[in-house]
Amino acid sequence: MTSPWKDSIYLQREQLALLLQEPLARLAEQCAPAWADRERLNAALIQGFAGIPHCTFLYCLGFDGIQVCDNVGEDAGKPALIPGHFGRDRSQRPYLNEAVPAWGFLLSDAYISLLKRRPSLTALQIVRNREGAALGYLGADFDLRNLPATTHIYEEPGHWRQIKGDPSIRGAVFQQCRVDSPMDLSLDKGLSILEELLTHRGVFQCQIHFSSSQATIWTVQDPYRYRILDQDALSDPDICLVYPLQPYPDDALIPEQDIARILANLRSLRLADENIYLRMSSINIFNGMVSLTFSCDGSHYLRYDEFLGSGSPFEFVGI
Repeated sequence: MTSPWKDSIYLQREQLALLLQEPLARLAEQCAPAWADRERLNAALIQGFAGIPHCTFLYCLGFDGIQVCDNVGEDAGKPALIPGHFGRDRSQRPYLNEAVPAWGFLLSDAYISLLKRRPSLTALQIVRNREGAALGYLGADFDLRNLPATTHIYEEPGHWRQIKGDPSIRGAVFQQCRVDSPMDLSLDKGLSILEELLTHRGVFQCQIHFSSSQATIWTVQDPYRYRILDQDALSDPDICLVYPLQPYPDDALIPEQDIARILANLRSLRLADENIYLRMSSINIFNGMVSLTFSCDGSHYLRYDEFLGSGSPFEFVGI
């Protein structure tokens, strides 16, 4: 199954290729007559630099990866030569290890640049003479920070996902057993406090760390900062007074009445087995997802209704 973020990358790269292919092909035609002359190539790149949108550097190189002119970049808002790159061997750079398609244009996968250590990508356009013989490549480097965002941010998938954790922990899972944490000893009270915070006090996401007796929460009033509730807070209902009453959000995917059921099921998963037990869980009412991390270090992500439904993958524990 294709990941949504990979689909989003594909769409973005498609838009960037459409934006860059034609101007690079035009500039490659202008470079062809000057191919054997470093100075003329530099001049052609300086003249054509402004026509390549969002470009960081332009250069030409042979099929052996050796650069045959200088870099052209921007200095004080104007195209300028960047010395020190003539004769540079680029043959081991990631973009030269990709196959250029038959039509002569490649938009590389993203890589980390050598100079600034930032995510970048390179477009390669084959340069041909009038007879159609291939001379080398016109290269154009792009800093990802300078490229336009052409697609919306992807949506997380709603299907059940399982991610395996540390193999050493999985291998020793039956050599350990659950030891009651302070939170376990007053679990009903702590979960009731979290229910109040989630349904009436503006908390939209919480991570419950059963083994270390703490919860991390985010509120709609201050969503960019998290707050940590330690065991003292999770055993004191007065903590609810710190968070003002808020109506349950209309656009939450998890219905308000299902919060208590989710927390009850988490309680069951925590206490159901001495070897395989719940260590951490998170609830986000807006994306409707519940995450579960067990003592075997395996993590699960699934929709709240799948977690609560009769076909839940966790019904073996009797929830």
